[in-house]
Amino acid sequence: MNIYFKKHLLICVCFINTILGISQVTSVQEDFLLKGKVVDEFTNAPIKNVNIEIKSGDYTTTGIDGSFKLNAKIGDELVIKNSDFKTVYYKVSSRESITVKVQALVASTRLEQGKFRSHEQFIAYLDSARAVMKFSAERSIEYVAKALEGSSGKPPTSLQKAMAFETLGDTYQYWALFDLAIDNYKRSIKNQFSSTRSIKLGAAYSKHNNYQEAIQLYTNLLKNNLTPKQKTLVYEGLGDVETATGKVAQGVGHYREALTIAQAQGFNDKVLDLNSKIGAAFARDGNIQEADSYYGNTLELSKKENPARAAAQKNTVADYYSQNGEFEKEIQLREETINEIENLSDDNAIKDQSSPLTPQRQNYKIANALLGQEKYIEAIPYLEKSIEEADEKADLIVEKDARRKLSEVYADIGEFDKAAEGYKRYTEVFDELYIKKEQELSQATRFAREIAAKQNRIAGLENERSLNESRYKLAFENQTLIEQNNKTQKWIIGSLMLVALLLLYTAYVQYKNVKQQKYANNLLALKSLRTQMNPHFIFNALNSVNSFIATNDERAANAYLSEFSQLMRSVLENSEEDFIPLSKEIELLELYTKLEHFRFKDKFEYSINVDESIAQDDFVIPPMLLQPYVENAVWHGLRYKEEKGKLAISFKKMNAQSVMIIIEDNGIGRIKSAEFKTENQKKQRSQGMGNIKKRIGILNEMYDDRVDVSISDVEADGTGTRVSLVIKKD
Repeated sequence: MNIYFKKHLLICVCFINTILGISQVTSVQEDFLLKGKVVDEFTNAPIKNVNIEIKSGDYTTTGIDGSFKLNAKIGDELVIKNSDFKTVYYKVSSRESITVKVQALVASTRLEQGKFRSHEQFIAYLDSARAVMKFSAERSIEYVAKALEGSSGKPPTSLQKAMAFETLGDTYQYWALFDLAIDNYKRSIKNQFSSTRSIKLGAAYSKHNNYQEAIQLYTNLLKNNLTPKQKTLVYEGLGDVETATGKVAQGVGHYREALTIAQAQGFNDKVLDLNSKIGAAFARDGNIQEADSYYGNTLELSKKENPARAAAQKNTVADYYSQNGEFEKEIQLREETINEIENLSDDNAIKDQSSPLTPQRQNYKIANALLGQEKYIEAIPYLEKSIEEADEKADLIVEKDARRKLSEVYADIGEFDKAAEGYKRYTEVFDELYIKKEQELSQATRFAREIAAKQNRIAGLENERSLNESRYKLAFENQTLIEQNNKTQKWIIGSLMLVALLLLYTAYVQYKNVKQQKYANNLLALKSLRTQMNPHFIFNALNSVNSFIATNDERAANAYLSEFSQLMRSVLENSEEDFIPLSKEIELLELYTKLEHFRFKDKFEYSINVDESIAQDDFVIPPMLLQPYVENAVWHGLRYKEEKGKLAISFKKMNAQSVMIIIEDNGIGRIKSAEFKTENQKKQRSQGMGNIKKRIGILNEMYDDRVDVSISDVEADGTGTRVSLVIKKD
């Protein structure tokens, strides 16, 4: 680079920095409250517990409805993370509310909720398989096997098997076991066809060098009704296969078709990848001008991506510059990559020491670029730094290469002592690496055996049903042969079965008769109890008439008898019914309470409140069930009260299926009332309340707990009595 060029470059850089500084001052954005929602791309169902963050900014998580709020500004990049889907990056472009759609790993499972006896367990196993996929292939496969085992002997559905084998295919694809990935993707598609699964199968074919199968599959997929994203992936897959087989022109053509769709649909990640692949294809074909153009696009587009993707793309372009001997451009990109890598120390791509995105590898490649320019002295610090970082991170491969290269550099510049020392250390690292490789080879062999065993187990689960069917068929044929040769035994077995059936039928008929007899006995008992209730009630009513006559109140006696006759008519009409509508029972209760108040006006006031929302004709109740409780409240609670008492009867709706009836008085209470009673009164009351208890018990037994009764004191001192009854519909 000559001085003239350097001066102009410096002027341009200063000018650009000035413009950027002005634009930064004039484009400062104020923070605002950004509202948004995260939903499943397939079902639009909200996703909770998703982490939303802005680097060096606000942080929050989504609620149960998938919504979130956080402080942001125009131009901020949201990072949307959750274990159920791949991390999504979203750039804030306005103050409007946003909806982020993600492809949840288990989205399709919601389509068949409930068809698998332990569906939640099935989903949990597949989630676990995906979660550990990148860390332990064995555990991931084991989780899928457990999902395929089903629950209580019930096999999974076709959709669930398709999902399970797809997860297996993804696992093998990640671990570069492409033959197994192909086999499992085929099983998945066999259970349920999916264009997405077919695209994954095509990628596995391509990586396993089954190029003809991949081309045929991709070509057939283009005949289907694909989404824009799927079309992009299919054209990209065709481009990969054709480029790999040397058909660069055709490959570039398909890459460009994919790029056109990706640009139109705003698939920015694919736009970046496809520019890089087109550049690589042109470079392979020797068309440097076109390659430079597309790699330039790649670098420009990477500026808009997250730092991890930007670093990866810069590394790809730097490799291209290295191949073409453009070492200055390569060094500049690798320096930028190192700076970005330092800010990505927590990224999984950086933690993987086999990744090219590690400081030790980047420094080693910078040293090689300097050596390509014969700048030996400048290369030494980069090699030393590469060695230091590789040693710290136990990256023996890079340390070995860097030490060998450093030894050669010292030899080239004539520092033979350092060269010898460096070579000695290189041989030590080489020996250590050799031992490590032997261990890795042993582990790989064991890993292959374990994977094969687990895959065989899963294949066995799939084939077990066919084997069981064959065994059943063979057993059936054997049984048929035995039956043909032993007809006498067959007749004996048949006779015994017939006798057993007859015994079972006899037992059933007897059980049914006993049940019917018990039902008839219950009806008879209810009728008997009702017969006992009616004379008791009539006797009390006639006593009231007698008291009016005794006091020469003929008018009151006539009025009382008129009301009493109306009540008796209703009582007799319902005397043969087990249940009557609630509305009729309320009428009976109003008539009876009115009669009691007629006699004891100076002893109590009463109120009957019925909730208007109760559909009275929808509920039924045993006739004269409430009257004894009201009678008990008047005769044994309020009648002995010195001051005027109060009787409150209320009907409240608990829910659509039940009504609560409360009979409450502020009388002297049960304990004090017992003290005033004669032995004959106690006996009469015991019989009356006992009859009610028996009626309720029998009715509940016959009709599955329709009536629930509880009696309690109103006040802590024992005064007042509250009777609560709950009746249920149907």
